[in-house]
Amino acid sequence: MTTVIDGKNVAASVIEIVKSATRALESETGVRAGLAVVIVGDDPASHAYVSAKSKMAKECGFLSVQHTLSEETSQEELAALVAELNADPSIHGILVQLPLPKHLRSDPIIQSIQPEKDVDGLHVVNAGKVATGDLEGGLVSCTPAGAMVFVRRNYGEDLSGLNAVVIGRSNLFGKPMSALLLAANATVTTAHSRTKDLAGVCRNADILVAAVGRPEMVKADWVKPGAMVIDVGINRVPAPERGEGKTKLVGDVAFEECAKVASVITPVPGGVGPMTIAMLMANTIIAACRKAGRKPPKF
Repeated sequence: MTTVIDGKNVAASVIEIVKSATRALESETGVRAGLAVVIVGDDPASHAYVSAKSKMAKECGFLSVQHTLSEETSQEELAALVAELNADPSIHGILVQLPLPKHLRSDPIIQSIQPEKDVDGLHVVNAGKVATGDLEGGLVSCTPAGAMVFVRRNYGEDLSGLNAVVIGRSNLFGKPMSALLLAANATVTTAHSRTKDLAGVCRNADILVAAVGRPEMVKADWVKPGAMVIDVGINRVPAPERGEGKTKLVGDVAFEECAKVASVITPVPGGVGPMTIAMLMANTIIAACRKAGRKPPKF
């Protein structure tokens, strides 16, 4: 029987660890973990994400601060706010919601966040630490960190002897995911649009991770029987069966057919998605524990 991972359940278990670590940190040191979320402009999807993040931060027992800035905010004003949050000892995590309005440059803003407060894991220092295997010192970007929770809960900490294939080489997901699998001793192939015989490469994978943004690209004959398949794609496609003009969300994996071959698979929606906010909370308590000189929890 194939196991379909319930991302909401796993995310809820991560949040329970965060809550208990937050309580312990506060009772033992008097330090309350603090997360500041910054949003610029009126993008409705961004506002929905931010309100979900702020709500979850409160639920975890964090000091939750939200800065909502107008569409007209200048680069200098945004940079000044980040500098203020960097200097604020009550804030352990800073998140600037992307995308920013077109007139603002996101990279200088992200790189101006102190690496130890960069709970999105996007600073070059954190990316470099992940790339060099320094997982105790850096903060891992949330989506690959969440996918690794699934891998560890299925295979344990040590992936020695297992072949992993990551389809996709983005800085946001593909590269850090490959680095995390490598740090856990898997033998890793990073595949992409220029890979020759992509299906053949994938068939060798005990752990197959798809993150390319191409709807249902991975077919059943790409999957090694008994492999673990992690689908990071989120694609909106027409769904005429639901009525005219209707759409549905699908991943990069043809779920129904691949589920017949894989031993473990993540669905879309409801797989990796719920883990992203959970790992943001995990990174915040990790950052707060490190700042207080305490051992952070394991996830």
